[in-house]
Amino acid sequence: MFESFVTPNLLPAAPEIFLLFMACLILLVDLALPASRRNVTFALTQATLAVAALMTIWHAATDLMPPAPGEPAKVVLTFYNMFIADLLGEFLKLLACLAVMLSLSYSRRYLEERASIPLCEYCVLALFATLGMMVMISANHFLSLYLGLEILSLSLCALTALQRDNAAASEAAMKYFVLGALASGLLLYGMSMIYGATAGSLEIMEVAEQTRALQKLPENKTVLIFGLVFLMAGLAFKIGVVPFHMWIPDVYHGAPTAVTLFIAAAPKIAAFAIAIRLLVGGLFSLAADWQSMLMLLAALSMGLGNLVAIVQRNIKRMLAWSAIAHMGFMLLGLASGVVRGGNRHIILGAYAASLFYMITYVLTTLAVFGLIMLLARRGFESDALEDFKGLSRRSPWFAAMMLILMLSLAGLPFFVGFIAKFAVLESVVISGHYWLAALAILFSLAGAFFYLRVIKLMYFDEAAENAAPIEASFADRTLVSANSVLVAAVGIFPQFLLNACGYALTRSF
Repeated sequence: MFESFVTPNLLPAAPEIFLLFMACLILLVDLALPASRRNVTFALTQATLAVAALMTIWHAATDLMPPAPGEPAKVVLTFYNMFIADLLGEFLKLLACLAVMLSLSYSRRYLEERASIPLCEYCVLALFATLGMMVMISANHFLSLYLGLEILSLSLCALTALQRDNAAASEAAMKYFVLGALASGLLLYGMSMIYGATAGSLEIMEVAEQTRALQKLPENKTVLIFGLVFLMAGLAFKIGVVPFHMWIPDVYHGAPTAVTLFIAAAPKIAAFAIAIRLLVGGLFSLAADWQSMLMLLAALSMGLGNLVAIVQRNIKRMLAWSAIAHMGFMLLGLASGVVRGGNRHIILGAYAASLFYMITYVLTTLAVFGLIMLLARRGFESDALEDFKGLSRRSPWFAAMMLILMLSLAGLPFFVGFIAKFAVLESVVISGHYWLAALAILFSLAGAFFYLRVIKLMYFDEAAENAAPIEASFADRTLVSANSVLVAAVGIFPQFLLNACGYALTRSF
C-alpha cells in the first residue's frame, strides 16, 4: 500500500517551511513576553523574513542557475509536481520578502502608537500572508495555487479587521471577505471546467499540453473558453481591476494605514505571479482568447481608475483608484505578449516590461504610504489631502521626497514611473495595438492631474494653523528618504532591474 510513496524533495520549499514554523513559534513566544518586550516579536519577524530571503537566494544560486553560459536554467518540481522552483519564482519570492520587511519597518511606529492594533497579531498575520504569496508564486497545480491564494486572502481579511474598535475597518473587512468568497467561487468554477475539458488534469504544465492538443476539437474548446472566462473573473478580482474592483477603495480607506500599506504593496507581486502561471504557463495556447479579455480589463481599469481618482479628497482612496489604474497598465504588458508569429524575444520582452512595471509600482507605493504614516501621529491619521498643505514649509526634505514619488506615479520623465510606462507602451506598440497605446497615454495624462494636485498642496497652499511638526525617529526618516531616492535612482539607471526581469523570465519560459 505504501510502496509507491516517495518522500518529496523539501529543499525547494525550505523558505516556506521555515516561514510556517517561525510564524507559529513567534505566536507562542509572544505569549510569554510582557507588553514592554513586544519589540522582540518585531525583531523575530524581521529576522524570519531576512532568513527566508537568504534561503531563496541560496537555492536559486546553487540549484537553479544555468550550469554554463547559454544553457537553460534548471526547473525543479516537487510535492508530486504541485510545487515548482524556477528563477522567476525565486526572484518574485525574494521581492515579496523584501517588500514585507519594508512594510513592517514603516509600520512599527504607527502600530506602537495605537494600542488597539496588536503588534504580535499584525506580525504573525503578515508572515502567514507572505507564506500564501510564496505558495502562489511556486504553484504548479490548481490546488496549490488556490491554497496559497486563500492563505493570503484570509490573512489580509484578518489584518483589515485587526483594529476591532474601528467600525470602518470592520466594514471593509466584511466587504473584502464576502466579495473575496464570491471571487474564489468563480475561480474554482473556472478551474473545474478546465479540469473537465482537459480529461481530469489539475497540474498547470499538463493543462498546457492538453489545451494545445484540444485546439482541433471545437466542443472541448468551448468548455475551455467558458472555464477561462470564470478563471479571468476570479483573477481580475484578486488583482483588483474593473469591473471587479469594488473592494479596493473601501479596504484602502477603511483599514488602518499600516494594513493599507501591506495590502497595496507585496500582494501585487503575488498577483503578477498568479497571472503569469495561469495564463502564460498553463493557458498560453488560448492566448488569443484571454488577450482580448485582458485588453478590455486594462482599458476599463485605466479609464475608471484615473477619472474617479480625480474627485477623491482622501489620499488613501485616491491611491486606491490609482492602484486600479496601475493594475490596468500592468495587464497591458501581459496582453501585449501575444503577437503574430510568436516571436519569443518580443513575447518575453512584453512580460518583462509588465514585471518591471509591477516592481517599480510596489517600490513607489511603499515610500508613499511610508510618508503618509510618517506624517501621522497618535490619534491623527493624516490621510486627507488637506493634511499635505504647506508641507514644503513644515519639512522641505519630505516635501521633496513626496514630489519625487508623485512625479514617478504620474509617469513624468526622469523618474522610474516614466521608464516603466514607456516599456509597457513600447510592447503594446510592437504588438500592433496602437489604439490601446493611445488610450493608455490619454488616461495617463488625465491621471497626472491628481498627482500634481498633491504637489500643488505641498508647495503653493498654506498649512493649517494647527498643523503639528513632523516627529519621527532617525531610522524612519532614513528609511523613507532612502526608498524615495531609490525610486529616482532606478529611473536614471533602470537597466539593471530591466535586465534582471528579462533574465528571470527568459530562464523560466
